[in-house]
Amino acid sequence: MSLLTNQKLKIEAAATPFAFAAMTDSGDHLVFSTTNKPWSRADSEPVFGGYGVITGGAVTPAVSGTDDLVDAAAVELFAPGMTGANTTTGKITVAADTDLTCTRGATTNTHIINSITVDSSGAYAVVAGTATTAFSETRGASGGPPFIPVGSVEVAQVRLTSVTSAPITADEIFAAPGVHQERYDNPDFTPDYLRGTLTFTSALPLIHTGSVAKKVYVRGATPIFSDLNDVKDWVPSESNDSVTSDTNYDRTIAASISSTLNAATFSLAMKDGVTDFILSLVGKLVTLKFYPNINGTAYQLTQGYLSKTRAFPVKGNPTASFTVAAERASVDFTS
Repeated sequence: MSLLTNQKLKIEAAATPFAFAAMTDSGDHLVFSTTNKPWSRADSEPVFGGYGVITGGAVTPAVSGTDDLVDAAAVELFAPGMTGANTTTGKITVAADTDLTCTRGATTNTHIINSITVDSSGAYAVVAGTATTAFSETRGASGGPPFIPVGSVEVAQVRLTSVTSAPITADEIFAAPGVHQERYDNPDFTPDYLRGTLTFTSALPLIHTGSVAKKVYVRGATPIFSDLNDVKDWVPSESNDSVTSDTNYDRTIAASISSTLNAATFSLAMKDGVTDFILSLVGKLVTLKFYPNINGTAYQLTQGYLSKTRAFPVKGNPTASFTVAAERASVDFTS
């Protein structure tokens, strides 16, 4: 046990923007992280996600009716690193393309899958798989869908079963999200603003060259922290569970468990209670950083909406009690 005598509370007073940056796969293809953290939300929300189709991109048999060709409609993608992508939203709209050539097998190798993609230059491109005698669902295997280049987005697959040239039919074109098409919103993902991570609901498929997942990007800002002086009584935001019981003849059993999240709080002696800089942050979604020992490496981050209650005593210092309405519990970091 030790007495805390050297604490420090800092608050986000400004933020440093950073451009779109690729996030790092933790190895499980579920959690992706960045060194730019935590993510500020005071003035604008960060933009993040994995490469994929947002809307459009329907692939259909070629209107020209020419053998072995398909048409692709205009498509909007989230792909920040792609040539022509918007540097603010990460989105790019790729124009429709017609008469995209699909490859057929040869001799007895009848079954082949062609992947209809948008490549890193922002243009439609067809990537042909390896033909064999039957389809496979293993990426890169003979008869399976081909690996597509890193930085490309798969829009659809064309599955052919004949070596004889012919017009491609609608039942040979497949675009199921997460199977034949990479989508921005499938699988879904959850941000952790304080840890600077995105966690997907299921592992991203390893469909790109080198058996890697699609690219995941984030753009945002990191807080610039300022010291709060004359502060005391920091209480972090924490989740608390409560049990509702059900009493029966022979015993009492737990009927339900509910969780509540308390707001973080602290008190501050003010200069005049009107012009103090912290008042300009009231109503914003700010990040606070608490050190139990300012000379140590451990700290705690809390993010929430700042509100205040001021007091102006007679012949006394003005004071304020601040509340941080957090969306999630405070997070502890050892370094």
